[in-house]
Amino acid sequence: MNKLSGKTALVTGSSRGIGRATAIGLAREGALVAVHYAHNEQAAQETVELIEKDGGRAFRLGAELGVPGDIDQLFSGLEAGLREHTGKTTLDILVNNACETSATGTAPEDVSVEEFDRFFAVNAKAPFFIIQRALGLIPDGGRVINISSGLTRVANPSHTVYTMTKGAIEQLSRTFARHLAPRGITVNTVIPGITDNGNPVFKIPEAREQMSQLSAFKRIGEPEEVADVIVFLATDEARWITGAQLDASGGSLLG
Repeated sequence: MNKLSGKTALVTGSSRGIGRATAIGLAREGALVAVHYAHNEQAAQETVELIEKDGGRAFRLGAELGVPGDIDQLFSGLEAGLREHTGKTTLDILVNNACETSATGTAPEDVSVEEFDRFFAVNAKAPFFIIQRALGLIPDGGRVINISSGLTRVANPSHTVYTMTKGAIEQLSRTFARHLAPRGITVNTVIPGITDNGNPVFKIPEAREQMSQLSAFKRIGEPEEVADVIVFLATDEARWITGAQLDASGGSLLG
């Protein structure tokens, strides 16, 4: 416990699912967590309250990603929150989790320019510029953790654009890992499989059964199981890991 005491963290898209579980996990280890949301302020507040009920510290932070001025809005709120709670603007841990996704996907021939641009703006462009902006706040020895997807390991035509953006995230991690190594900042990717994020599809028994068969454990992953991997990468125990892609998919598609 308290492996992250005195540390600060930003988790984008932490109002639900893996992001919420990650924020709770980081706070449980002692970090002050900025809980980011795009639209659902109430859900983000629920995350903050869950953290505080558990004895942790957190504050919510609203900013829609993928739109003009998004990075300025995000960091204006982040720096104000950090300064209010710590008197400084130091950010020790950055988790790029927020993303644009679709439960059903779109056939390649039906993808519009607007949909393509939206996915890349949120899933690839925003994480790049968030890291770029955060470098002025992250001290030597800091942590950057980017969330990809198990879909980068298979060919799923209905999720072509989404998968392209996640492939970009994996390369982003590798190049920044090399670039930031002289400062002792680690940059890694976590690759979840099918994880119950509260989407209504997970309440359909037939759908759950079908999705469960993709894991070697024959079940759907829980957000906390992925979050535990992310939290590990944020600790000092993971100081010798950088540029890595950690599979947290429950052995999906092993055969």
